[in-house]
Parts: sequence; C-alpha cells; structure tokens
Amino acid sequence: MDSNNKLLLVVNPISGGSGKEDLLRNINDVLKRHGVGFETYETTGDHDEMEIAKLLESHSIQNVLVAGGDGTIQVVAKAIGNRQITLSLIPSGSANGLASNLKIPDRIEDQINIALGENFIMMDLISINGELCLHMADLGINAALIENYDKSALRGKLGYALQTIPTLMESDLPYQFYLELNGKKIKKEGVMVAIANANQFGTGAVINPEGKMDDGMFEILIFKNLGIINILKTLDKDSHRDPDFVESFSTKKAIITCEKPVSFQVDGEFIGDVKHVVAELLPKKLKIMVPKV
Repeated sequence: MDSNNKLLLVVNPISGGSGKEDLLRNINDVLKRHGVGFETYETTGDHDEMEIAKLLESHSIQNVLVAGGDGTIQVVAKAIGNRQITLSLIPSGSANGLASNLKIPDRIEDQINIALGENFIMMDLISINGELCLHMADLGINAALIENYDKSALRGKLGYALQTIPTLMESDLPYQFYLELNGKKIKKEGVMVAIANANQFGTGAVINPEGKMDDGMFEILIFKNLGIINILKTLDKDSHRDPDFVESFSTKKAIITCEKPVSFQVDGEFIGDVKHVVAELLPKKLKIMVPKV
C-alpha cells in the first residue's frame, strides 16, 4: 500500500453468502470516477482485527470503507479503537442491521457519495461482557433463534422463519430476569431482554422507536410475551407499543442476571448461553458517515 493513500476498503468476501467480484468491480469503477485511490484488505477470519489495526497505524489511514455485514463492521470498529478515523458502509451482509438503522441507501453510487461526503455522527457503542455492540444485543428467544439459524443450512429471512417453531418448542419460556439499572433493582418475567443502541433489527422490526445512536444513552427493553399483533406492530415505527408487551428503560449501564443460562447474541452473532451480562455505554466512540437528513 502506498503510504500516501488515506482510504482503505475492507471486504468480507463471504458475507451475505455470495462472492464479491461484481461488487468490488462496481466499487472500483465508482471510486475511480471520483478520482479516489484506495487499497483493499480482504478478511480471512484469522487475526483480521490485528492486521487492519496495523494497516491503519502504519499507513496513516483516515477513512475506512467496509463492504460486509455487522460482524465485519464490528471487527473494523475494534481495530479503529480510539483513532480519529472515519468509517463508511457498503452493506453486503445477510441482515445489515447497522446500515438499516443509519438509513444507508441500496445503490453503491449513493453509498460512496455518503462515504466521500461531510455528513457524519459520533456514534455511541456499548461494551457488553467484553463484546463490542454496534446496534442491538439480546438475551432470550431471539438469540435462541439466531443460534438455531446458525446451525441450519438455509440462509436469509426464510432460514430464520423456518427456525421459529422449533425454537419456540425448545425454549423454556418465560425467563426470569433480574436487572440493575439507574440505581434500582427489578425482577421481570419475559421472553427477551434487548440491549438497544438503535431502534430496529436488520429484519426491519422496530423494537425501540425512540432509540438514537448518538444520544449518550441506550435502552433496555423487556419483552413480556409473544403476542402476534404486537410483534406485527414492530414493522411500523409509528405504532403504539403496548406496555403489557414491552417495557423500556433508558440508561448508561445495566446488569442483567438470569436464574438459568439464556441464549445471548450481539449484532446478530450468537455468543453463547449466559447467566450474567454487564452492559456499559461507550459514548461518542465511532465517527461514521451517514446520509443527509
């Protein structure tokens, strides 16, 4: 890599279950039209965070363009650390939850225009049991669904849908959750506790309508049941949220304890079964390019 080059393209060649040859060709064409030089790093799943951090440091990279899903973005965010480096997205994973929350458009030309523009936010992140969370984590039924999805051969939203009934049959519902937040200790029964930095899952379900990724807070959402009508309402960000379905708390730190091990996921990646979770806000941690409002 030329030492004067300030843009690094990080590509996950297998994210979203497809090759990236056509995507890379399109990115290359658009960047050339803008007169932007760049170098590419393809992730391998082996020491990627360390290798990207080395490139950022040794070549004075100022901008990173990520073509991948939330997992790839998370690796790059860890590599950036406290450096003053700008992150931009070319969403090409299975769900692309962060890109959905940031309203990143579908066209590569538009995505690169955002990357080369001037509109950004200083995004909060969350540290959860040592894992870096970009937009959404949860304990309970959704994480169990992700675990079963990861074990199945079928990808995409149909793959998730086909795992719904087996997951419900296997799950020991409802769960007992003990929470410490804002100086209070509470006990709640439910099917899921979400730790939300954003307002929606990558699937489009809006579970936290008031969520903002740069407001210095995150939300704890306790889902009490699996009411179909209320679940369907999450597809409409303006629908009223029934307090008998979900309860919300804003905070900067939360401790969640379960009586039995419960499935746990961060940004769509299944982590494991846990009984204890500590979530802490990392304010204004990541400079990320966004569309103009």
